[in-house]
Amino acid sequence: MQMNLIEVFCRAVGAFFVLFLLTRIMGRKQISQLTFFNYITGISIGTIAGSLTVDPSLKVSAGIVSLLTWSGLTLLVAFLDLKSRKARQLIDGEPVIVIKQGKVLEQKLQNLRLDMDELLKLLRGKDVFSIAEVEYAIFETNGELSVLLKAGKQPLKQEVIPITKQPQQTPIPVQLIADGKIIDENLKQFNINRSWVEQKLMVSGIKLSEVFYAELQQDGSLYVDKRSDHLFH
Repeated sequence: MQMNLIEVFCRAVGAFFVLFLLTRIMGRKQISQLTFFNYITGISIGTIAGSLTVDPSLKVSAGIVSLLTWSGLTLLVAFLDLKSRKARQLIDGEPVIVIKQGKVLEQKLQNLRLDMDELLKLLRGKDVFSIAEVEYAIFETNGELSVLLKAGKQPLKQEVIPITKQPQQTPIPVQLIADGKIIDENLKQFNINRSWVEQKLMVSGIKLSEVFYAELQQDGSLYVDKRSDHLFH
């Protein structure tokens, strides 16, 4: 069974507009922000659209149903990812610290199936040519590497604002509350207890139930974003 050029043209136009509509519904991300799941989903949907265009054995109705099914499942997963931190961890994984306080964590590299050559390549992509310059490096869920240089290696800023040191300090900013829920694993990793967090919020006149996101800064201050979208420091 063969298709004439007019039928191929009509199928291609139809597939194009279906894909256009679906991408508008599903939202958009920059390529650098895509997770492995997003990447695989995009390839699958694109393959179905391509087959719908040139495969005469594939009925148009079957192709459209397949596209709608894949897109619907992708939207469902995106909804779960947005609403549940545990689901987000299951779907996308978590950022992994691969260099901590200047030391390479070999076991973390093995778990990620990442060798030193690949790690050095990712560092060079951040204009870092020596591990000796790195204080922290975090392998993100999209395959990017986030790097915090040691104090003496960081670029100078035009304005330096003096700060008053506070008792609770960390080498990097730490998420304490995300999506309104305390992240216990971060508290444990940086030796922070819940009572300290609650006390800091109380001093600012904020209840724990009002907080959408909270982050402990390196100087010991607490950045808080309330559910009402008002910002406090």
